[in-house]
Amino acid sequence: QVQLVESGGGLVPAGGSLRLSCAASGPFSKYAMGWFRQAPGKEREFVAAISWSGDNLGYADSVKGRFTISKDNAKNTVHLQMNSLKPEDTAVYYCAARLGRLGYSSNYYTEDDEYPYWGQGTQVTVSS
Repeated sequence: QVQLVESGGGLVPAGGSLRLSCAASGPFSKYAMGWFRQAPGKEREFVAAISWSGDNLGYADSVKGRFTISKDNAKNTVHLQMNSLKPEDTAVYYCAARLGRLGYSSNYYTEDDEYPYWGQGTQVTVSS
């Protein structure tokens, strides 16, 4: 089992950048990771994901080219670098983890029900 703690959220003007981090306990290297977000009054949505092996990445169309997900197995940490932020990026951002499947180390996952482990979330607010 893995426990996740996000950090790095805050208030930033439109066009600015933030770097979110998710620190994990447990056997992190065998976990595929994802970032999701939930804005007020909206459902939680997929943002970015990285495979267990770290060699395959996926992004929502709304963030492609602006956000970058990365995984540091040595530090048990996954990051989300967010550039060119827009007011519509305002949300609580959640880190999620699932154990990778043997033989599918390059799979990443974009559905929230595929992840059994979640962090508490970190607020990102982008002012216009």
